[in-house]
Amino acid sequence: MNAVFKQEDFPPQNLSDYMELTLNRYFTDLDGQPGGNLHALVMQQVEKPLLEIVLNHTGGNQTKAAEHLGINRATLRKRLREYNLL
Repeated sequence: MNAVFKQEDFPPQNLSDYMELTLNRYFTDLDGQPGGNLHALVMQQVEKPLLEIVLNHTGGNQTKAAEHLGINRATLRKRLREYNLL
């Protein structure tokens, strides 16, 4: 039996490669049809786990989490509310 391997059979080496692979699949699946708000879709998929991981790393300390993320604490709290993490 001959096996045929495709690029998607191998995990991407970094986040940029993963995003490229995922976005190419997204556009292929659209098949020329109009898409939705791609920016919002990507941010929802990336930002929520990012916030969760950073908060976990800081033991829930929002000030330290905001520093790690390079954003204001008020902005962090706003985003936490948006993702129902508060």
